[in-house]
Amino acid sequence: MKKINVLLLLLLTSTMLYAQSSRQSKKEEKEEKRLRKISLFREIEEGDNLFNREFSGGARLNTDGWTGFLEMGFRKNASFVNYFQLEFSEKRHPKQDRASRVLDSQMGYTISTTPFVYGKKNNFYQAKLGVGQKYLIGGKGNKNGVEVNAIYYGGVSFGLVKPYYLDLMNDSGDPNNRRTVKYSDEIRDDFLNRDLIYGAGGLTKGWGEVKLNPGLHAKVGFRFDWAKFNEVISAIEVGVNAEYYTKKVEIMVDEKGKSFFFNAYIGIQLGKRWNK
Repeated sequence: MKKINVLLLLLLTSTMLYAQSSRQSKKEEKEEKRLRKISLFREIEEGDNLFNREFSGGARLNTDGWTGFLEMGFRKNASFVNYFQLEFSEKRHPKQDRASRVLDSQMGYTISTTPFVYGKKNNFYQAKLGVGQKYLIGGKGNKNGVEVNAIYYGGVSFGLVKPYYLDLMNDSGDPNNRRTVKYSDEIRDDFLNRDLIYGAGGLTKGWGEVKLNPGLHAKVGFRFDWAKFNEVISAIEVGVNAEYYTKKVEIMVDEKGKSFFFNAYIGIQLGKRWNK
């Protein structure tokens, strides 16, 4: 009987020790998983940005217009990212200004005309394709840091010169009797007569008359990425841009055309990174 009791006591003790050991092992395993997750999360949040692919889009405000763009990047090494960019822009002449008029109708009420740019001859758009490189100057260091990169970029630009149309009233100033015209020397006096201008002819006018003016472009700048996670792109870019076209571009009627354009810009860029 004593032997049985001893065996039962040993069995009970072994079971308790095993259960305690098992609980301790599970606790340690759970803690190890928790620490691993924290380490992985911290690496994603604060570690070096080593993702080998990135895609983003954004917009820039230029000193002579605006730009929208898409960008695809391929990491070369820890410090360099090669990227391709597709852009669409419009140039604004420094002397162009939008205006509108308030006219008295024959029925006794007033009419607010559509906005127009006085003295504008052509819209000048650009479709650009280029390749560039991003060089890491300083990493984020932690989740509240900012990654700083120098960028240099260049490529081809396809200038698109579209005639600017105006809605002109007849000589009596009747807003119900109008014609939509583009500038020519034959109608210069009417085109520049403010009393005859009813408003812009509309964005759809002139696209069938676009003339191609090819050129080259290049830019340099700095990009500041403040995204909390490395897989996210949230950046501001500042820099300067230069463009040269094979033919002079005339944007305003009474201003000389030019082939070379230079501007400064600030832009915002949003996107994501991943590993292929």
